[in-house]
Amino acid sequence: MRIVKVIVLAAALCGVDRLAAGQEVRMSEQASVLATVDRMTSAFADGDVDRVMSTYAPGAVVVGEPGQLITGDAALREMFAGFIRSGVAFTYGAHEVVIAGDTALHLMKWTAPGPDGSDSSALSIAVMRRQPDGAWRMIIDHPFGDGVMRREE
Repeated sequence: MRIVKVIVLAAALCGVDRLAAGQEVRMSEQASVLATVDRMTSAFADGDVDRVMSTYAPGAVVVGEPGQLITGDAALREMFAGFIRSGVAFTYGAHEVVIAGDTALHLMKWTAPGPDGSDSSALSIAVMRRQPDGAWRMIIDHPFGDGVMRREE
């Protein structure tokens, strides 16, 4: 009986090591996803549309404003350039990342001053896909993700 307990304990400890290793991999992947978001937000703040676009996968869809889907390189560049020209400055809140295989979900609150001087906030929801080179790129970017909660039925 004692031998069985030792074997069970040893197996459990090995499982803990695998669990810890799995958590380290997840944390590393989350850091990679967050690095993509950081590159995008930094590029946006710097007014660099090329760097902004480098964080999106070909065929990405961005909700430019509620109900307006933008896709295609030229249209996305035009949209981002317009936002940059407007001089809007965003601040960002906490992040949450959920990863399943080669797909990641990123959630983040953003705040920006509105034209009337009052702050606007929303929940940004981005879906990312790991690329063949290992980099994470956005495939869906919905900066007004909590809009459905604000609508009346």
